[in-house]
Amino acid sequence: MSEEIKQPQEEAPETETPEVQPEEPAEKAPKGKKKKEKGSVTFTREQVEQMEQAVKQLETMKDQFARLAAEYDNYRKRTAKEKETLYQDAKANTIREFLAVYDNLERAAGAPGGEDDAHKKGLEMIFAQYKELLKKLGVEEIAAQGQPFDPERHEAVMHIDDENLGENEVAQVFQAGFLLGEKVIRHAVVQVAN
Repeated sequence: MSEEIKQPQEEAPETETPEVQPEEPAEKAPKGKKKKEKGSVTFTREQVEQMEQAVKQLETMKDQFARLAAEYDNYRKRTAKEKETLYQDAKANTIREFLAVYDNLERAAGAPGGEDDAHKKGLEMIFAQYKELLKKLGVEEIAAQGQPFDPERHEAVMHIDDENLGENEVAQVFQAGFLLGEKVIRHAVVQVAN
């Protein structure tokens, strides 16, 4: 015979949910307490002061955040400008080193004689290509011949008196000067009249 063992089933204990009784509105607010009319929510004076203090702290934090955001924006703009300046300076320094090649090509292409010589024509073509490359990089030659002397762009190494030329006029250019944008890479070496 098989015996079945019956275990008593546990019954879930009954949980009684307490009934929430709405607070009865007090006729008079106790001393030290403040009452709001909307709904049945009441705040103590301490709670109101804490909320006002929290609002002030929030306004302070908003102000600090706005200042921090503005400071970061200024930092970002300043570093971008510094980065661009560094790039332009590095570009100008590199181009400055290659200007000696420009001078030599100019002298070779301007040498007299051999107009039908293939080597001279080749040098002139290379010189024209070199000028075009500098132009693509944003480099332009400083206009000097016949221009008024400008100490920001010209370097005077000689002075002559010539009635045919005006006051402080560039009479002769010994070495071409160059600009990269508005920045002088190399001053034009010139002779100034009168």
